[in-house]
Amino acid sequence: MNGHTIGGAGWEQLVSAALMGSDRGAGASAAGVLEQAAVAVVGQRAGQTPVKAQPVAAAPAEVLPLAPSKAADRLARMLAGEHPRLIEEWLGLAVEHGVRVPARLIPQLLDLGARDRSIRGHLGVLAGARGRWLAELNPAWSYVLQESSGASLLGQRALAQTASGQASSGQGALSQGDSGQGASDQGVLGRRDLGEGTTDPGVHDHRLHGILDHGVWEFGSSGDRREFLERLRAVSPGDARELLAVGWEKEPPAERAAFLATFADGLSMADEPFLEAALDDRRREVRRAAADLLTRLPGSRLGRRMAERAARSLIRAGDTLTVDLPDQCDSAMERDGIRSELPAGRSGGRKSWWLQQLVAHTPLDFWTRHFGLPPEEITRLKIADFGREILMGWTRAAILQHDAAWARALFDQEPLTDLLAVLPAEEQSERAAELVRAKSVNGQLIMMLGGVAGPWSGPLAAAVLERVVEVAASQPWNAGELAKLAAERLDPAMHDQLGHLPENLHVLPSTLRFRFDLTKEFS
Repeated sequence: MNGHTIGGAGWEQLVSAALMGSDRGAGASAAGVLEQAAVAVVGQRAGQTPVKAQPVAAAPAEVLPLAPSKAADRLARMLAGEHPRLIEEWLGLAVEHGVRVPARLIPQLLDLGARDRSIRGHLGVLAGARGRWLAELNPAWSYVLQESSGASLLGQRALAQTASGQASSGQGALSQGDSGQGASDQGVLGRRDLGEGTTDPGVHDHRLHGILDHGVWEFGSSGDRREFLERLRAVSPGDARELLAVGWEKEPPAERAAFLATFADGLSMADEPFLEAALDDRRREVRRAAADLLTRLPGSRLGRRMAERAARSLIRAGDTLTVDLPDQCDSAMERDGIRSELPAGRSGGRKSWWLQQLVAHTPLDFWTRHFGLPPEEITRLKIADFGREILMGWTRAAILQHDAAWARALFDQEPLTDLLAVLPAEEQSERAAELVRAKSVNGQLIMMLGGVAGPWSGPLAAAVLERVVEVAASQPWNAGELAKLAAERLDPAMHDQLGHLPENLHVLPSTLRFRFDLTKEFS
């Protein structure tokens, strides 16, 4: 070595010499310190013993078939930047056709899902067993493990096949009890009579043996269990409720709220006691989910309590409504879903916030009875103060309660996408077409149209195409944005009917043709 060295120096001495400077060390030159450090590093590496580790288990076998090769190639192009906004449409078609994505594309899709929550529900199924296997190895992809893998769908198919076989042999798919009650009361799980009027809630009907007792509900991911509950709820709401009630206290709080959301299907007064009890849950999300459901349930105790409060807060005198704000948000109101604190970023006082929530959770049929007027006349009454809060409360109530009459009346006041979604599909299209013809093409109109599901056809398709051409020269940016949206929502079969469009709107026919070919590749 060049210069002085530190004979036999340990690694700590070398580090000390380097930090202090070779001129202040043990007489070693800078080059000598570096040379010895290099030798020490090589020696350390050479002396290391291999780390003992268990080999990674192989990915499980797949259940779903692969997507057609042409469809998979198109997805690869989309992931590379060609029409990326259509990826979700591709994923939806793949789920409909019961196929999975090829292994080579799974990492890209999982990366995309880490950034875009809207596609995660599809990825739980489409990534297949290999995707879930990869997610266990990469924390960034672990979200997939909480999504439904489609396991409950397989169970539902097995149940449907069994029920079909029983129906063909003369047995009812969903047997009714001696009381004459239907499936919603007796259900598909059944309970074996143990004598002296007792039943065993843990003994399920043989048609679900292996699907519940040893399957999805016991061992599935939170997404699998949620989907299973949704499917069971669609077949037998009572059984789904009882199944959830058995282990309710042991369920994680976040999942309790998600499970409650499944009650929207088949909601009835039979669910009311369970939901009323859920208002006492420790978690705000659970209480809010229960309150939203009870708001939709005619005759619920929560609905009656809210109506009593509302009667004191909103008083009609002729064609004018006078508001009497709540003095306080007491514990009973909080239990019923009223938040006492203002949300972050909201302006205005707390009392007007309480009023808005109170109106939002009051049954809408109370107002028609209380005022003796139909919704379209109630929404036109003069409101002396806090009119905005009242209208927002009614809007929230119409959305929660899926009340088309109120949604129609409120949409005339303010055309919000969420109100439009409450209306029947044909009426949605007609009202959207009217707005397109009557309103300026701006960001608000485009945002409203974004909530109208495709495929657009008939009057709406004609109105949108007419306006796009009309403003293409004077409002090129707005026309371009509307054209992009239309290209994603119009019926793809229209791709060969748009040859008359100007050159600057070529995105419409080209995107429609892309979607047309995409759809064909799955058939």
